[in-house]
Amino acid sequence: MGNPLWEALFAPHEGAGTPFLHLPDGAVLTHGAFLDRAARMATALRQAGAGPGDRIAVQVEKCPDMLAVYAACVKAGIVFLPQNTAYTPAEVDYFVGDSGARLLLADPAAEGLAAVVERHGAALMTLAGGGAGSLAAAADGAAPMARVEAAGEDDLAAILYTSGTTGRSKGAMLSQRNLLSNAQALATAWGFTADDVLIHALPIFHTHGLFVATNISLLAGGAMIFLPKFDADAVIDALPRATSMMGVPTFYTRLLASERFTREAAAHMRLFVSGSAPLLAETHRAFEARTGSRILERYGMTETNMNTSNPLVGERRAGTVGPALPGVEVKVCDGEGRELPRGEIGTVEVRGPNVFLGYWQMPEKTAEELRPSGFFNTGDLGVMAQDGYLTIVGRAKDLVISGGLNVYPKEVEDALDALPGVEESAVIGVPHPDLGEAVVAVVVPEAGYAPDEAGLLAGLADLAGFKRPKRIVLVGELPRNTMGKVQKAALRAAHAGLFG
Repeated sequence: MGNPLWEALFAPHEGAGTPFLHLPDGAVLTHGAFLDRAARMATALRQAGAGPGDRIAVQVEKCPDMLAVYAACVKAGIVFLPQNTAYTPAEVDYFVGDSGARLLLADPAAEGLAAVVERHGAALMTLAGGGAGSLAAAADGAAPMARVEAAGEDDLAAILYTSGTTGRSKGAMLSQRNLLSNAQALATAWGFTADDVLIHALPIFHTHGLFVATNISLLAGGAMIFLPKFDADAVIDALPRATSMMGVPTFYTRLLASERFTREAAAHMRLFVSGSAPLLAETHRAFEARTGSRILERYGMTETNMNTSNPLVGERRAGTVGPALPGVEVKVCDGEGRELPRGEIGTVEVRGPNVFLGYWQMPEKTAEELRPSGFFNTGDLGVMAQDGYLTIVGRAKDLVISGGLNVYPKEVEDALDALPGVEESAVIGVPHPDLGEAVVAVVVPEAGYAPDEAGLLAGLADLAGFKRPKRIVLVGELPRNTMGKVQKAALRAAHAGLFG
């Protein structure tokens, strides 16, 4: 038995002098040098007591060494558990305890984590972006691990915890097959080759930056311009050296806000991909008008990696996330898992080699959402067009039931976003003494505009009365997580008392 993930993503590049990471200081890390570093880290992790099947929780700022830890875990058969760098010690405490992590890897400056590992009987090692820390020092003095730990397709490769906006965060167990099959499908669908240079400005504790962007680049043998975070000027400076970019919608709205982002600046790029949060159709159109390129939007989630994608060649339809990827089945269902006729709104369910193994130590929750047939209930509401293009209309938990009638937030948001003076909106349901839930819209005005509530409501005359907001609240910005998703739970909490 081999190790499918290592053999496909890493083994072809061992010793190779081809560029892999272009760093902000102008340095270039080759594939071979990167994998040599990973092999030394694998030895250091083994010497620290981490063996096959053990979990390592990693809360380290984005840097080449952080990426090398991922490769080291694949080589040594260790389960990689990346942590959002914004998590507090109390939050990390939960993840370390729930996962039973053998080792916590953190920044040397992190405070409060010594108590976390002591409480859970784990070890603590440190790693900083500049090459400092106990793991970096141990790797510097270690011999490269020669042996690759054997692993099967269904062996656990990583655990990614969901955001936990409701209840306990759930650890999605991702196998070698999950990660490899999705990288293969996407590299083919998006035409990635060794000639590609990808602008990487995403975090690498999330599936988008780690298991989509990085895995595809490794599989194709291409390179990445590895930016510590998104900065519009840095991205624009990188465009002439790049061929492709993956980002969240906020990346594209901020590029459009820069006068430096011109058709000429983007002329060298063959592909812009957007995901992790809905891309406004208005942004899609504005981007095409500015650059002549149409953003390719796709749809995925922690538990499934990517499920659908607008095509590389063909119609990239604004407002949709495209058809199912090859090898992936997607259907829109009623609450019992029965497929609905096309054109009707229901819950999106997915089946394929990309779908996770289940939730770590949560068999009941796994059974609730992962059907015996292999279909996973995503919790997203969608509608399937006759030609197979999927449109996501919201989360099932965000559905507003007002006076017994269903209101789909995206329909109201689309109508609001089309009105003059509206930058973006978020529609939520809040408690109402008569209706149960009332529709409330939280609106961000465009710069220079001061829309009033009555004027906005008048612009929604084409919506049925029960869909129109009972209140419209104007704000400077919407609350978002690190991947750009609007945090509707926070909005619901903030406005829960609007109607007494």
